[in-house]
Amino acid sequence: VDGDDARMGEPRHGLRLAEEPRPQLRGVGLAARARAEELERDLAVELGVVGGVDLAHAAGAQDFEGDVAADRGAASQRLVARRGRAPVGHGLIEERLVEPWSREPVGHFDELEIESDVLRDNPLGDPHARPIWVYLPPAYDAEPDRRFPSIYLIQGMTGQLDMWRNRFAFRPNVPELVDRLFGDEDCPPALVVFVDCWTSFGGSQFIDSPGTGRYGEYLCEEVVSFVDSRYRTLAGPAHRGLTGKSSGGFGAMVVPMLRPDVFGGLATHSGDALFELCYLPEFRDTVRALRDDYDGSYERFWEEIHSRPAFTKESDYYLLNTYAMAACYSANEDASIDLPFDLATGMLRDDVWQRWLAWDPVRMARRHADALRSQRAIYIDAGKRDEWFLDLGADAFRRELEALGITDVFFELFDAKHGGIEYRYPLAIRYLAERLQ
Repeated sequence: VDGDDARMGEPRHGLRLAEEPRPQLRGVGLAARARAEELERDLAVELGVVGGVDLAHAAGAQDFEGDVAADRGAASQRLVARRGRAPVGHGLIEERLVEPWSREPVGHFDELEIESDVLRDNPLGDPHARPIWVYLPPAYDAEPDRRFPSIYLIQGMTGQLDMWRNRFAFRPNVPELVDRLFGDEDCPPALVVFVDCWTSFGGSQFIDSPGTGRYGEYLCEEVVSFVDSRYRTLAGPAHRGLTGKSSGGFGAMVVPMLRPDVFGGLATHSGDALFELCYLPEFRDTVRALRDDYDGSYERFWEEIHSRPAFTKESDYYLLNTYAMAACYSANEDASIDLPFDLATGMLRDDVWQRWLAWDPVRMARRHADALRSQRAIYIDAGKRDEWFLDLGADAFRRELEALGITDVFFELFDAKHGGIEYRYPLAIRYLAERLQ
């Protein structure tokens, strides 16, 4: 399971040689896009393609795609040989020519550990010593008298820190994308802090709950103070951002609403929002799976999943996810957990469901309007084919912001599903880095 992909049990897609649709950057990384477009134009000339027409194959257009695909590699190699370096940008040239592991990082990562007082004695008995990575851009060593913004990167459901090293074939992983952004793409320098908030239920949603632990406090108090005390940061909310995907995207929306004194910028990729669309439809699958496989007992499910490889059953995902969300949204002070539906029938328990909805970012926005107005940067995106319909949640959140008079927002729906969108992270990080200097 790829923590960056956030959703459990999602299959890897293997080779992806077709070019992804280019994101509409709307002012984000224009220099990098211009370089990529220049390279594509040069490659077109090398191939004999002008204005989208292959001059060599004009008479046999049906062979165009196959022939050009075969010729692109050689043409690209000729371009690289003349330029003396691999191209940089979002285009297919870069992804085909440069294996992600073929270069040393230009910045560096500090891999550290935090001994947390907040997480000590958490209700799940999860470790209170947590790993943390801090990426330092090249400018950090080059400019020893300078202080820098900090951008905190949080993971999706089931994510633990070392999963950031996972990769899709022929694509850089997230640490490599971050290093490339600050090393090659003229991004204003910032520290990037990779935070671990994993729990034995799969995640914490980055909030405080008696069912999982005080992960909101851990992030805002202990992690931030740890980083500010050890590095030359611009230590204030105006220079501190939070970003993530899926459950991490939820945290990136919610935590700055709750703690605008800590975070002054947010960027969410496919964040959990509009709960009636992303969570409620799976309640019926959960009830049926518990009835058919576990005699209606979550205790039996937990016993079994710990006795075999996780996610070898299709029902593992929604059984675990539903329970984990209940542990975050509807736990009681004694750490007992209320489910938002009847285990026998699936009928909604309205009082518990309302406790969930109180955490929906779309519904939270009006209650935290001043906190949202204080943000120096707000970035929202999602794939149009997201399996959990988080594109609709993203748009609903944007519309709530607009209703509050908050219109200086980056918003984009792009052609993708929920997984495999790690290439979007640099766009959001750049946006925050530019706004939080």
